[in-house]
Amino acid sequence: MTKIAYFQCPTGIAGDMCLGALVHAGVPLEYITEKLEHLGLSSEYRLWAEPIHRNGQLATKVHVDLTHSPTEHHHHHHHPDHSIVIRHLPDIENIILSARLPKRAETWSLAIFRQLAEAEGAVHGISPQKVHFHEVGATDAIVDIVGTCLGLDWLDIEQLYCSALPTGGGFIRAAHGQLPVPAPAVLKLFERGQVPVYSNNIEKELVTPTGAAIVVTLTTAFGQPPAMSIQKVGLGAGSRDLPLPNILRLWIGESSQTTVSKVSSTSKHSTPETSTRETISVLETQIDDLSPQAVAFTLEELFAVGALDVFTQPIMMKKSRLGILLTVICSPEKQSVCENILFKQTTTLGIRSTQQQRLILRREMQTIDTPYGSIAIKVAYSGENIVNIQPEYEDCAKLARHHHISWLDVHRTALQNWHSSQRE
Repeated sequence: MTKIAYFQCPTGIAGDMCLGALVHAGVPLEYITEKLEHLGLSSEYRLWAEPIHRNGQLATKVHVDLTHSPTEHHHHHHHPDHSIVIRHLPDIENIILSARLPKRAETWSLAIFRQLAEAEGAVHGISPQKVHFHEVGATDAIVDIVGTCLGLDWLDIEQLYCSALPTGGGFIRAAHGQLPVPAPAVLKLFERGQVPVYSNNIEKELVTPTGAAIVVTLTTAFGQPPAMSIQKVGLGAGSRDLPLPNILRLWIGESSQTTVSKVSSTSKHSTPETSTRETISVLETQIDDLSPQAVAFTLEELFAVGALDVFTQPIMMKKSRLGILLTVICSPEKQSVCENILFKQTTTLGIRSTQQQRLILRREMQTIDTPYGSIAIKVAYSGENIVNIQPEYEDCAKLARHHHISWLDVHRTALQNWHSSQRE
């Protein structure tokens, strides 16, 4: 049996929410506090936790109160209006390496800070070692990240999974001035981790750079929960009250299956693994009095909020009226938002819904070079066997337009080059 965990993030994720979920799930706060003392930063913060309600639900809120800083004051995404310690990546790496942390916690912490520094470096056009920004150097960010790694190690989590993440919206004030949400570093982390995102219509910062770095670095796969037997659930509260319960939910359990591994855009091969079974919601409604243009717009809106698939079928309705059957396939957590779109954008008066199981083959995104340019290739596996290879449509279409050639020529070339690369 494999010990696994799943972060469900309906209102996003931040480092302090991770700590709250871990403590609520049973990780002793005293253990995290004791291990963090080895970082040599105890004079800069006070760590404590309290039970708190969010929209009527009880969760754990972990506070990192800053008490000392040798430098200037700035706003920080996690804990505003506190002093921020300015450090570079090498400074943080030295702090972690000198702390005699459990090996996995040390390795994970270093990897997360490296991921965060690389994202910030890409945003500002400098190397990770030269990144000089407050979020990485802030004492509370160090406590959040290292504390989360300590908690996951204490729980002996072998694989971590995460739901799709909400984008949030609006603007925030940070060390570099006013920034759009998602913050530039968060958006870069989304890109690096190929994170599936959607809008839940909450115009706030929902995913912080620290939270994004944790899941992008440690998560095996994003999306639906893996097959597992749930043994414990931890609830970590966010700092604000929101229209949805501002709670990060950590599912902890065991699985006897090997599920989809995190997609690598660079590796040519991956370890053979089995397919994954997941629960989906299927929504259906019949419509006979709506413009086709309105139907097209509805489909776009449904895909924009994260529907897995949307399609229509021509049908004959009562009194021989011609109509369509509109079907939406989505994750259970997206069912409500998809239903709202159907009622808002169409003339339907009712929607049927069922829960079904679907089996998904393991997929891997690879990149192949062609005379026309690089093309992403989706490769599907059943066990060790490759069962489907498809060049990405948009890549082929873009190159076909650029070179004024047919889409079929680009598509054929991509397949030929991919098969040739496998024989090398």
